Amino acid sequence: MNLPNFDTLRSTFSGEIVLPADPAYKEAANVFMHTGTPAVILRPKNSADVVMAIAYARENKLVLSVRSGGHSGPGFGTNTDGVVIDMTLMNSIEVVNEDKHLVRVGSGANWIQVAETLQGKGLTLSSGDTKTVGVGGLTLGGGIGWLVRKVGLTIDNLVAAEVITAKGEILKVSSTENPDLFWAIRGGGGNFGVVTYFEFQTYQLTKVFAGPIAYGLADLEPVLKGWRDTMRTAPEELNSMIVVFPSMAGNPPAVMLLCCYAGSDEAIAMKAIEPLTKFGTTAKPMVKEKTYADVLEDAHPPQGIQVIAKNVFIKEFSDQVIETILAMCKTAVPILQIRSLGGAMNRVAPDATAFPHRDSEVLLVCPTFVPAEATADMIEIAMKPWQKLEAFGSGVYANLLSVATQADIEGTYPKSTYERLAKIKKSYDPENLFQQNYNIKPEN
Repeated sequence: MNLPNFDTLRSTFSGEIVLPADPAYKEAANVFMHTGTPAVILRPKNSADVVMAIAYARENKLVLSVRSGGHSGPGFGTNTDGVVIDMTLMNSIEVVNEDKHLVRVGSGANWIQVAETLQGKGLTLSSGDTKTVGVGGLTLGGGIGWLVRKVGLTIDNLVAAEVITAKGEILKVSSTENPDLFWAIRGGGGNFGVVTYFEFQTYQLTKVFAGPIAYGLADLEPVLKGWRDTMRTAPEELNSMIVVFPSMAGNPPAVMLLCCYAGSDEAIAMKAIEPLTKFGTTAKPMVKEKTYADVLEDAHPPQGIQVIAKNVFIKEFSDQVIETILAMCKTAVPILQIRSLGGAMNRVAPDATAFPHRDSEVLLVCPTFVPAEATADMIEIAMKPWQKLEAFGSGVYANLLSVATQADIEGTYPKSTYERLAKIKKSYDPENLFQQNYNIKPEN
């Protein structure tokens, strides 16, 4: 498409501009699991560039996507015939207060960059699980990671940020400056503007003890019940999840218990982890000393398939939930991730941030694989087993969804949260320029 009024932007924008004719376009237009054909990709170097990019999209009525790492399940980081603001170049990481361990991170950084930089300073910050996920997207959605029980969500460690609004205002937000907007960006996604940088409270942590404990499918029932009971009294330094795998590449179905103890004393760490190795006869612990950066994993986009990712928060991981999982696995073993929550995350009041799901014992995640050409009917049939589990929970974690239905939005933001967000949206983005997200519509 011909870009309207583009010469002025080209002459003043100091960052990188990628157009469809450029060799870098194909890679730059696509994101982790989605392809796109935007009219232009703008990579700002500074806040002034972001202001210009926003103004260009708004004044020319072009769809606007904002991308940090490009891992959005629904593909919000790209579009068709619109503008993509790719924050990749705004990826600085610096300690701004050594005594208080405050760190400023550009929203275009990814989590392995953050982890490795902080590692050299003896600090850490709770992130997601994956190296290449962007700081911006994960943080704005909440941020459940390997330190969630010890220090809470990523947003629970956010003390300030810079937000550029649809009108081009550059605002500092914190508990004392524009506190309504500060509340909204902690869980409300990219609905309110472009966040250029975040200031986080980090923690002194030089090493962790982490790794998998492998069980066979025959051990699933004692693993689920024993893990649940153990985690209810475990120290908050211990974070863990169970992953159930179906038969893959000739390997039998498996149950993997992944753990991460956030502490440097090996004897204390291993004492906390030891109960997780006692749930069956086939346990193979592979836990060892690591840096936090070593815990983060690579992510590879699936080839030739669609991933329909659903999740639900469950307040009580009851015997009834466990029996439902066991019954499912007797018919067809799904891919299932069950993450232990609690601790610091649960001590934050549900209305303290725009992330309200604070009273859950576990997060249950189910990525369902279907053929790339699967029809809506085929997907509905494939998702029926998940519906039985979904009924036990309430609320969803937007960062681990692959679609953005109205039900997903309602699950992410309960009515009272949504209504408060809608009022703030009206103040900062009344025309809903920022709608490539789990969209909050401006209050009418």
